[in-house]
Amino acid sequence: MTQLPVTQLPFTQVDAFAHAPFTGNPAAVIPLDAWLDDATLQAIAAENNLSETAFTVPTPDDPDADHALRWFTPTVEVKLCGHATLASGHVLMQGDAIRFRTRHAGVLTVTREADGYALSLPAWDMAPRPLPDLAVGLGGQPVESHWRDGGYSLFLFPDAAAVRALTPDFAALKALGDMMLIATAPGDDSDIVSRVFVPGGGVDEDPVTGSAHCLLTPFWAARLGKNQISAWQASVRGGRLGCTLAGDRVILTGACRTVIEGRFLL
Repeated sequence: MTQLPVTQLPFTQVDAFAHAPFTGNPAAVIPLDAWLDDATLQAIAAENNLSETAFTVPTPDDPDADHALRWFTPTVEVKLCGHATLASGHVLMQGDAIRFRTRHAGVLTVTREADGYALSLPAWDMAPRPLPDLAVGLGGQPVESHWRDGGYSLFLFPDAAAVRALTPDFAALKALGDMMLIATAPGDDSDIVSRVFVPGGGVDEDPVTGSAHCLLTPFWAARLGKNQISAWQASVRGGRLGCTLAGDRVILTGACRTVIEGRFLL
């Protein structure tokens, strides 16, 4: 039998927003010379079975970006992913900053910051809206619900214990479609606490979600009366983020740890 040639792709798995070993959110980063077809990108992400796999391609003719960047969960391509952008900066940065051109979120920049990195993302506002079906699937007793077009929902709970106690009905939530559900409350050892669920996008509970803090940061900045916020995402792995509201941008800070290096074979 004739053996087909094998394509080898560089592969790095990074724990992003990780404050200690086995914390934060794992992301695979696979730099490419040119884009593979979408079906292959999605199949690679499904094989990795992480919250996101990030793919990058150099953009030497783009004066505003160093690489193009796309993100895939095991089932869908997403419009914005913070932790896999931070991980991509960790893998690819050679100087003090790196810029990524994305298809739906503009240019995202990662810079070195103390012992970690700072990630610039768009700041997104939400509007109050009753979301009874989502609230039932999420469980608990939220005191407020908010919505942003594009499939983003936020539920405010009275305290951190209520957020930690949630046991969502993932099957019911998945049937409602691909959307993000953010549960949040005032923190106990941080300003705010959250958990994030995206069952319709192939991730029942996301360990640490940079994109959710595009919404959480302006939401809480208005309530707390300050633009610098400490955040804890209370998943099993957990992750700490520094959040700053800077005009129409959110600056997230956190550390990364490389945990696996190798080759993905096609």
